[in-house]
Amino acid sequence: MAAGSIASLSADVRPLRDFPLQARRKVCFVLCDIDDTLTDGGRLTARAYEALERLHAAGLKIVPVTGRPAGWCDLIARFWPVDAVVGENGALYFAYDRDMRRMTRCYWKTEGQRRKDRERLALIEAQILAQVPGAAVAADQAFREADLAIDYREDVAPLANDAIARIVAIFEAAGAQARVSSIHVNGWFGDYDKLAMSRGLLKERFGVDQDRACEQVLFVGDSPNDAPMFADFSHTVGVANVRDFAGVLAVEPAWVTEARGGAGFAELAAALLEAR
Repeated sequence: MAAGSIASLSADVRPLRDFPLQARRKVCFVLCDIDDTLTDGGRLTARAYEALERLHAAGLKIVPVTGRPAGWCDLIARFWPVDAVVGENGALYFAYDRDMRRMTRCYWKTEGQRRKDRERLALIEAQILAQVPGAAVAADQAFREADLAIDYREDVAPLANDAIARIVAIFEAAGAQARVSSIHVNGWFGDYDKLAMSRGLLKERFGVDQDRACEQVLFVGDSPNDAPMFADFSHTVGVANVRDFAGVLAVEPAWVTEARGGAGFAELAAALLEAR
């Protein structure tokens, strides 16, 4: 699960240059992970942000789909060149109407349900911290509404694969879902994930059903919690650091960039803009 895997992606994963021009031309929606897809070493570079700006200015709809917390999603929806943001691995989406100065906040669960879930997650938190040395609650936990994020390499020394697996097992033994990102293990109660909320958002706000999504929607990511997106959408791209999870990904992307992180995202943006 950690970087440095000796496995390689399957032969079915093709370089981005093989993404057909006609298919690129039909893409209208870019759904993108944030950590290590838009960012490099925890920083959003000017190059990656400019790529977002250029895509948005060209008329593409941009939707970050992230494990990051609700508090961050409010800021992203307001200040970034995006049309909506899915947060906490599908627990919510926010969309800001700049003309009306109005934020739409849509949650998978009610406030009462989320409150009960947080009480259950607090018990799991105590168990993980007691049983997995070196693990820590993610620094952004205070801004979360629906899940528990355990840091395994963002602000702590990277944990070994068996420690990450132990965190996942503790979540699952308690009946929670668990997903491994490039920096955190996120756990929650509920039958949602990045894909379920993204599908709902596309249908509810943009009128995009599954048939239209086949041609119009592209997803780009880098880690195991992106596997449902890689599995469901036809146009899927991994930035080059997705190779770090070779052998761990349940489903791989269709194409992969040459560059890692934000530079890989900029590479993808250039390919989409070239087609238009």
